[in-house]
Amino acid sequence: MEKPELRQKSETKLDDFKSLKGTFTSVLFLGGFLVLTWLGVFLLFLNRF
Repeated sequence: MEKPELRQKSETKLDDFKSLKGTFTSVLFLGGFLVLTWLGVFLLFLNRF
């Protein structure tokens, strides 16, 4: 009986990295929006206190 190979070569394509760059950019924009929103609410709280 033949043994199955445990190691398979996986090729990474350039297209995969392009889609990940777009995802990373979107996450940065979302994170920036959340931080700015949090700071705005916090400053509003400090001004009213």
